[in-house]
Amino acid sequence: MIRSPLRGFSPSEGEASGFDSILIVSATVLIVFGLAALYSIDYSRHTSWFTKQIVLGMMGVVPFLLFWKIPARFWHRISSGLYVVSLLLLLAVLKAGVTTGGAQRWLQIGPLQFQPSEFSKMALAMTLAAFYANRIEYIKRPSTFVLGIVHAAIPMALVFKQPHLGGALTLLAIWFAVTVVAGVPWRFIGIAALLGVVLGFTAWNVPHVLTTEQKSRIIGFVHPDPKKDGYQQTRALEALGSGGAFGSGYLKGTMKAAGSVPEQQTDFVFSVIGEEGGMFGVILMLSAFGFFFYRCWLASFRASEPFQMFAAAGILAALAFHFAANIGMNLMVLPVVGLWLPFVSYGGTALWFCMASLGFFAGCK
Repeated sequence: MIRSPLRGFSPSEGEASGFDSILIVSATVLIVFGLAALYSIDYSRHTSWFTKQIVLGMMGVVPFLLFWKIPARFWHRISSGLYVVSLLLLLAVLKAGVTTGGAQRWLQIGPLQFQPSEFSKMALAMTLAAFYANRIEYIKRPSTFVLGIVHAAIPMALVFKQPHLGGALTLLAIWFAVTVVAGVPWRFIGIAALLGVVLGFTAWNVPHVLTTEQKSRIIGFVHPDPKKDGYQQTRALEALGSGGAFGSGYLKGTMKAAGSVPEQQTDFVFSVIGEEGGMFGVILMLSAFGFFFYRCWLASFRASEPFQMFAAAGILAALAFHFAANIGMNLMVLPVVGLWLPFVSYGGTALWFCMASLGFFAGCK
């Protein structure tokens, strides 16, 4: 039997009904931060990220409502189908995907580009949760653990092949969170960690496993060269530092206006907020993230069954990993792995994943 660590926790009447207003407000604040940053970029660079994100956000209401209103038992019941669809989409992108910046990660659907790796994050969280929930009485068996690794390894390998190291690492974070919350013995997880170290060492030393760009980004992180591999992070850190305590003022960022920081609308949107809002603006945004993650954590304890609890752990892990990796990239404490900042960075499929996640947590009861 699965017991919440918060025995005795009594949610308020609003929370018990499956609608957490604080969760919704904190996510809305994050979306506003993102839209404000994108508008500022457009104002200086004459782009159209803000308008596109508005449209994509309106479309994101659909996945939000789906995951809020549809009961968890439905997703549990169709988990096998979700897993198959996820793998088929990942195979399709390798066969007929759109290549941008040396990576083949998108499927073209009319005027829109869809990124199957984002769908695979939600799919893995739910299907792995269903896998463990269906085997709850055998959770401590080695066979369950091995099958759980295989379950996650297949989509991880397909995402890594695109290549998308950051996406593969996010799936690994989902596997870890769901596996821990499901109650798999730590000795098994320790063995898997050792295996992961061996695989990482092998990937680094065997030719053509990691791409030249992936290796250069890691090297640039360890030995940053502002003119070569460390250029993006160096410029992002300079933009953040230039903001000081209260920033240069909204719409007044000079490094933003000059386009000094590459990918300002996605990977390095945090640098725009830091430059124009300064430490004050950064603290406000990080506080909103803190409230959001806290409410997601509380929502997981409203879960009425193991599947919902396990899936919540996986989804929260994906969002938290994106947050930590993106902020770490901007602060030059982690290598660049191409991961967006939840609710803030530009991107349709990314925003839809975030909206679906918000709906899932809002519907936990």
